[in-house]
Amino acid sequence: MQLNKLLGDDEAVSPVIGVILMVAITVILAAVIGTFVLGLGDQVQDTSPTASFTFDYDQSDGADSFGSGNTAGDGLLTITHDGGDSIEAQNLFITGSSNTASDKVEVAADSSADPQYSGSDELSAGSQVTVRISNSDTVRVVFEASGGDSTSTLGKFEGPNA
Repeated sequence: MQLNKLLGDDEAVSPVIGVILMVAITVILAAVIGTFVLGLGDQVQDTSPTASFTFDYDQSDGADSFGSGNTAGDGLLTITHDGGDSIEAQNLFITGSSNTASDKVEVAADSSADPQYSGSDELSAGSQVTVRISNSDTVRVVFEASGGDSTSTLGKFEGPNA
């Protein structure tokens, strides 16, 4: 047997590479189809927005964005969207809790006063919402995906006496 002839024989290289490529394409295609069949593809699309918020508490008189007036021990909390993704108002909630109660307010809530934002409005950098809180409240800005199947807290504020 001649060693030179064995090393120089490359007649079967092309068919082997072709088979390897076909198997790789089949495996990748099966993985992509499998993620959507099992429902994992939908979960990838339902991600929470990335946004930052600042909070400015002022114990003063005045009405908030929802028409609430001042009561003893209350103050105004101005929540400002500082940057990041724009968020539809209908998916954004302000939740608050004090020693006595828990509340959830939709930013686009219909109330006796005209809401500052309607459901399809987008809150982007610079957008503000003012809410009336007690100085012992803890307030969170919460994103809730359409359909309500997932939520995430985007910001948190604790009152001076919380």
